[in-house]
Amino acid sequence: MRTKQFKAESKRLLDLMINSIYTHKEIFLRELISNASDAIDKLYYRSLSEGLTGVGRDDFFIRLDIDKDARTLTLTDNGCGMTKDDLENNLGTIANSGSLKFKQENEGKEEIDIIGQFGVGFYSAFMVSDCVTVESRAFGSDEAWCWKSKGAEGYTIQPSDMEEHGTRILLSIKKSTDDEDYDQFLETYRLRSIIKKFSDYIRYPIKMDVEKSVPKEGEEGKFETVTQTETINSMVPLWRRNKNELTDEDYNNFYKEKFFDYEDPARVIHSSTEGVATYQALMFIPSRPPFNYYTREYEKGLQLYASGVLIMEKCADLLPDYFSFVRGLVDSQDLSLNISREMLQHDHQLKTIATRLEKKIKSELLSMLENERDKYEKFFNSFGMQLKYGMYSDYGQHKELLEDLLLFYSSTEKKPVTLKEYVERMKEEQKFIYYACGDNVDKIDKLPQTEAVRDKGFEILYCTEDIDEFALRVLHESGGKEFKSVSAADLGIDVLENEQEDKEENKELFTAMTEALEGKVKTVRLSKRLKTHPVCLSSEGELSLEMEKVLNAMPTDNKVKAELVLEINQNHPIFASLLALKDNPEKLKDYSRLLYTQALLIEGMPIEDPVEFSNKICDLMASAD
Repeated sequence: MRTKQFKAESKRLLDLMINSIYTHKEIFLRELISNASDAIDKLYYRSLSEGLTGVGRDDFFIRLDIDKDARTLTLTDNGCGMTKDDLENNLGTIANSGSLKFKQENEGKEEIDIIGQFGVGFYSAFMVSDCVTVESRAFGSDEAWCWKSKGAEGYTIQPSDMEEHGTRILLSIKKSTDDEDYDQFLETYRLRSIIKKFSDYIRYPIKMDVEKSVPKEGEEGKFETVTQTETINSMVPLWRRNKNELTDEDYNNFYKEKFFDYEDPARVIHSSTEGVATYQALMFIPSRPPFNYYTREYEKGLQLYASGVLIMEKCADLLPDYFSFVRGLVDSQDLSLNISREMLQHDHQLKTIATRLEKKIKSELLSMLENERDKYEKFFNSFGMQLKYGMYSDYGQHKELLEDLLLFYSSTEKKPVTLKEYVERMKEEQKFIYYACGDNVDKIDKLPQTEAVRDKGFEILYCTEDIDEFALRVLHESGGKEFKSVSAADLGIDVLENEQEDKEENKELFTAMTEALEGKVKTVRLSKRLKTHPVCLSSEGELSLEMEKVLNAMPTDNKVKAELVLEINQNHPIFASLLALKDNPEKLKDYSRLLYTQALLIEGMPIEDPVEFSNKICDLMASAD
């Protein structure tokens, strides 16, 4: 029997197919099952278009058989089968796809959903096999043929005694080495897990013999091991079923099983789109973040299926970073895949799907915000920080998209509110949206800087996370109203007529205090915001004290400094004491430093020398009358 050479340019091409195209050896089973599914599809289509008798959809199957002693894995299907010429053309010629040719010949017709395109998937079998034997009999033919190859050396074709139409592929599994475990592909549990991962939604049953322990008949408490034929795959994907056929329990069980969560999702997004981008999507918004969500180890992305076959476990391109918490999958027939079907070619189709998913996710979040406020607030507690980072990232180009989804705690409502709700409640004379920064609500409540704004009856938004002020700064305004920190130099609030202005006679005092602080503040002045507190810090310029704190906490050598102003309350007794120290520069210097350190402590900022601060307090107490 003469060995024929492959019709490709060189043996090196087959070696490339076997060793370079696929990154994971388990992929071979996905490829062979997909080919079997295509073969059945072709016969089923012929039965519909040509009116073939004796062919029913329920009769089709794909079967796997393991022989550990012989080290063989056999995959059988009862699809259209192949003639001798088909074996020559499809298996003897690398990168010649019979499925693609069939798809092109029937383009535009219904019931055609062929997976294979490149004609190389079959050769992935050589990644795990020393020898591949293919027996096939075309439907309606009296002849069967056997194609056999050990790889790049070539192949043989001879008659076969196969009695039924279809194809049987026998793989002689390689022996395991120290570097590679091939024995796993002779284990039922391993093959089952690969099928569930990649081919669970192939539309025809994938059958295997599975050993099970069952009660022994007539002997209570005893069990025996029996072999049963099981269908491994689910066949009909949940996302391809009509929504009105599915219950909340169906969705919740699918989510928890598929994504290993023990809680039901907060929201289910099930959509199907046809037209420019044809796809089906099933997405879930989790009730809580995964344990590693806010770490570098977390990987975003949706599972990507092509006609029910898993292509990518996590396709990051389908989700923007600010919606990275979404879990789920997309199934499409229209994506351009690379030759191994393990990666996507970057094309407009993928971008179109991603854009539509983004709009759909936002729409569902807005619906939750408007109709299920308590549930949305719980969601926002878990994932709101990610939305705020999305506002700030990419130079704020996503701010309009995300603005409506933000929540901030309100000083007047005592609960989280949206920016739109804040603007709708603004007083007629109010010029700005005011916000205050701090570690938590209680600390912000006590900030001296909020006194003047509260006195006017203006609402204040509380920024309790590091990213908050950066997000508001990049947004700049909402509903036509600019944002203003309560620590800003100019609050935009009219000064009361009886409020004492910073007169020329205080200039000498404040100059001396500024010099005593040795560059720690830009200037010292009377406050227009303080009512009861003696002192506070405000900032001039774009960089606030809170932003300085956040930026300097980052692991970088480039430290920043805000332009700080030490503000003194003229109505507090401490101001009279300062006026009395004009002729005592040393004591004025001590008082200035004490007041500055006190202002830092109020802001939750670290002080440079706690020992010096403590000693000065003690000295002051000891010298008191």
